[in-house]
Amino acid sequence: MRKSRFAAISEPAARVRDLSYLDIFLFDLRPARQPDDERIAHERIRALSNTGPYLLASHLICGIVLVIHAVRTNGDNPLAIILPLGGVVVLAALSTLLNRRRTKQMRPHRVVRLWGAFTISIGALWAIVIGFGLPSPGDTVPPVICASLLGAFCLTVAAFISVPSLLLISYAAAFGSFLLFSRDPQILGLLIAFGGCLLGASMFGARGALIAAGRQLANEYQAKKAARFVAEFEQSGRGWFWETDANGALTYVSTQLADDLKRNAVDLIGTQFVDLLGMDAGSGAADSECTLGFYLSARVPFADATVKAKGHDDIWWSLSGTAHFDDYGRFLGFGGIGTDLTERRLAEAEINRLARYDALTALPNRTLMRATLEDALKAIEKQKKGCALYLIDLDRFKNVNDTLGHPVGDALLKQVAGRLASVVGKDGQVGRLGGDEFQAIFPAIDSEQYLGTLAKRLIEHVSQPYQIDGNTISIGASVGVAIARSQYQCADALIRDADLALYAAKDDGRGTFKLFSPDMHSDAQEKQGLEHDLRGAIQRGELRLVYQPVVNTVTEEVVAFEALVRWVRSNGQSIPTEQFIALAEECGLILAIGEWVLRTACMEAAHWPAQVRIAVNISPIQFASPHLVATVMSALTASELDPGRLELEITEGVFLSTEASVDETFRRLKAAGVRLALDDFGTGYSSLGYLKRAPLNKIKIDQSFVRGAAATGSTSEAILRSIISLAQSLKMDTTAEGVETHDDLNLIRELGCSQVQGYIFGKPMEAAEARTLARSVEAVAAKGYENARAPRYSLIRTANAQWNGMTFPVRIRNIAAGGALLESTRDLPDGSQIQLDIPGCSIMGADVRWSREGKVGIRFERPFNLRDLGPVQRAPVHDVRSTVDTPPPAQAAQAGRLTPADLNRSSAAVPGRR
Repeated sequence: MRKSRFAAISEPAARVRDLSYLDIFLFDLRPARQPDDERIAHERIRALSNTGPYLLASHLICGIVLVIHAVRTNGDNPLAIILPLGGVVVLAALSTLLNRRRTKQMRPHRVVRLWGAFTISIGALWAIVIGFGLPSPGDTVPPVICASLLGAFCLTVAAFISVPSLLLISYAAAFGSFLLFSRDPQILGLLIAFGGCLLGASMFGARGALIAAGRQLANEYQAKKAARFVAEFEQSGRGWFWETDANGALTYVSTQLADDLKRNAVDLIGTQFVDLLGMDAGSGAADSECTLGFYLSARVPFADATVKAKGHDDIWWSLSGTAHFDDYGRFLGFGGIGTDLTERRLAEAEINRLARYDALTALPNRTLMRATLEDALKAIEKQKKGCALYLIDLDRFKNVNDTLGHPVGDALLKQVAGRLASVVGKDGQVGRLGGDEFQAIFPAIDSEQYLGTLAKRLIEHVSQPYQIDGNTISIGASVGVAIARSQYQCADALIRDADLALYAAKDDGRGTFKLFSPDMHSDAQEKQGLEHDLRGAIQRGELRLVYQPVVNTVTEEVVAFEALVRWVRSNGQSIPTEQFIALAEECGLILAIGEWVLRTACMEAAHWPAQVRIAVNISPIQFASPHLVATVMSALTASELDPGRLELEITEGVFLSTEASVDETFRRLKAAGVRLALDDFGTGYSSLGYLKRAPLNKIKIDQSFVRGAAATGSTSEAILRSIISLAQSLKMDTTAEGVETHDDLNLIRELGCSQVQGYIFGKPMEAAEARTLARSVEAVAAKGYENARAPRYSLIRTANAQWNGMTFPVRIRNIAAGGALLESTRDLPDGSQIQLDIPGCSIMGADVRWSREGKVGIRFERPFNLRDLGPVQRAPVHDVRSTVDTPPPAQAAQAGRLTPADLNRSSAAVPGRR
């Protein structure tokens, strides 16, 4: 594996230790092989440059001595003077060359080679000078010359001792010089031995010098690397370094610390470190500083001590430090690092705030409100007063999000939060639980009157219009109120009670408040029991379908049946359809129940003649399901029913969704051949855009416009005419629901309505009866009463009747605004005129409609004010229509308007029936 550059630099000493003696000898003469070798060579050349001037000066002095000696002894010999003088000049020139700045900047091996050339030149020069300038061989060499030559040689050895190549070259030059004037074998032997020892010492010293230089470079590299790491750490902003002396005064401080304190780093030197630290005002206030002061005084290491900057409440540090001692155990001071905790402290504070407060409205969230409620419950015994809880739910807020978008919804929630807080004020605490749900807690308040008044004011303020981004928005609020008067009531129970009260307020029409009462709990339990039983009603066979006929208005033939679901629990209790269907939509069972109804109805319709259709009601939740079309096609396939015989009845709730999937469902159902009918038309918004958006085949007119439409003064006739005319223009069928009287039926026929559905042609019936009726080829006979009359009230009151100049007593059995049923001992002819004198009331004129067996039915000439009678009791339902315009049942049966089978049938309006 290749070593990294850092590994090579950090181990130069170990590599030098492995060099051979030849490599050591040639180390300075050839180019460096490694970057660190070049640095080592530079260090050695730098040392050589430091001693070089002294070496050159010694040789120059030696040359001057030789020149002076030559002038004194051989003044007549010009050559003896010129040679030493030339040597001095050459020596000066070489010295100038070697000391030039440019020469020192050359690569190390080139500088060594120059010094080698200098050494050879000096050796040759001194050999020539000695040969010509000194006395002849055998003569005594003057001591001054010997001393100068020996000094120059010794300085040369000292300068070149760490450079073996230069030392060898200088030794060779000196050895050659001595050979010129002395060939004594003993001297030569001594010179050779001295040269060997000198060379060995040089090689050994060179190795040691190289190793020491390598170690020095490694230490320098480690120091530079550590300094770089320190600088990078400080520049990153993750922390800073500090150092104190034995007295606690700062001797080093990072720039970051000075910047935090808005001071210069130089000004902080000499400042007591503890003077920069402040007290923590939070919990455990002085713990951090006292602990740090203990560590500093005890001279023991410490880590992660949290302190605050003195005079800066928004600056926090985490300090770690180590005590330093010298080799003799004397304390030198502390050194360590510091970390800025300010951002982390701010982040922790923000996290704590977000954990307890709502990010959108800045109100307390569910967690904080729960803690506040528990504290309020605990304080009941001490304050001797209970506490109250509001659960607040915004009405129509979902429509704001769906139509104007969530940003507008968020802005609306902010304004609502402000209004709630202003209404509650200091009496309580308002919080947001999530979505459009808010909560208010009132400690030490248990007055129902005060809480009711406050709830009304709160609803009024929230219901005021809002102005957001140019939009005027109106919403409402429903409030559930629960009061805890005992400290032993737990928070969960109080929240549950307030929740039940809120549901009661919503069921009461929204925009109001309800105070919890125990019966709400029983209602909730009953509702929960109903939901539990409903989940298994299909498997237990408790659900069944009944079928109400839809008749052609002209031919009175059955053209369709509407499938209506009924639920009878296992205990025999019959649950109203509206109740359990609403419950199924609320708890998510409507899809399963709707699919069962669809499949069962299609299976039954398969046994009917081909011209009879089946109508099935579809909930808006079912219609929004992406599986509706697949479910419909599966039911048709399983029952082998023609798609054109299936009619799906929808309400305008389907159109409230703006999703493209609704239009796609319309398209796919129409493509499959399934018929679509708009049910309960005329109620709700009844937007004409619905007729344009959906490919409808039929409009079903709501029964509220049909019942009593033929009565005098009714405006329903004009509405019916408009709806029927619109449907005919759009080539749609129309079905009038809830037809019960012949007058209404005749009016419906005159207006051109296509079909009729109501008790006049049959009430919902079991599957077997419906199958028989569907296969019948005869028209369905219309049943019921001739017309509708106002409701009557039963009473027993004595009055006087005047007829044909005679006055006789009568007894009033029931009465309405238009007529009354009388008991009389005298039979009166039909159509006769009488005057009825009721005590306490004005005399009323009346016509006798019929008189049989001591009973007389009369009709008032003008409407009678029932309030003149005082409190009265509502008459039984079967008496409503049989007192004025209809004779006793037996006679009515003989007249052909009422069959004996219908004598006991109720004709009162039943919610939800056809």
